[in-house]
Amino acid sequence: MKWLGCLGVIVVLALVVGGVAVGAYNNLVGLGQGVDAQWAQVENQYQRRADLVPNLVATVKGAADFEKSTLEEVVKARASVGQATIDPKNLPNDPAAMAKYQQAQDALSGALSRLLVVVERYPELKANANFRDLQAQLEGTENRVSVERMRFNEKAQAYNTARLRFPTVLFANLLGMKEKAYFQATPGSQQPPDVKFNFGASPSPTPAERR
Repeated sequence: MKWLGCLGVIVVLALVVGGVAVGAYNNLVGLGQGVDAQWAQVENQYQRRADLVPNLVATVKGAADFEKSTLEEVVKARASVGQATIDPKNLPNDPAAMAKYQQAQDALSGALSRLLVVVERYPELKANANFRDLQAQLEGTENRVSVERMRFNEKAQAYNTARLRFPTVLFANLLGMKEKAYFQATPGSQQPPDVKFNFGASPSPTPAERR
C-alpha cells in the first residue's frame, strides 16, 4: 500500500510538472509566432524601401552634374542590404546576425538621407513629379519601418519576459528556446542633431541704405 501511495504521488507530480511544461511551451510557441509574424512585417517594409531605390537612382541620374559619389553610396548600400539576411530557422535569435542586418539597413537609411539633402541643390529635380512621388513613397516607408520595428521590439519583449519567468525558463533552456534579439537604436540617434543655419554674413548697411 505504501508503494502504491508513493507511486500515486509520483504520478500526480509528473502530471502536474508535465501540465506546467506543456502550458509554458505552448505559451512560448504562441508568443514566438507573434514575433515571427512581426518580423515578416519589418522585412516587408525594408523590402519595399529597397525596391524604391533603383527607380530613385535612375531618376536622380538624369539630373545634370549630380554628385556621382552620393549615388554610388546609395547603390553600394542597397547591394549590402541584399546580402544581409537572417536565416529563418534562427529568426531572429542571433544578436550578432541581427546587429549585422540592422547595420546594413541603417547604412542604406543614411545614404538615402544624404541623397535627399544633396537633391536640395537641384531645383529641376525637386520640380520633377516622378522624383517627388518617389520621395513621398520613401518617406512613408521610412515611417512604416520605424513603426514595425517598434512593434517587433514589443513582441520580442513579451516573448523574452515570458521565457525568463520561473519555471518557464527551465523548460525553455531544456528545449533550446532562445531569447529574441531586439532592434537597437542607431548609434548617435539619442543626441539631437546639430542644426546650423548659415545664410552668410549680411554686410552692414551703408548710411545711404539706412536712409
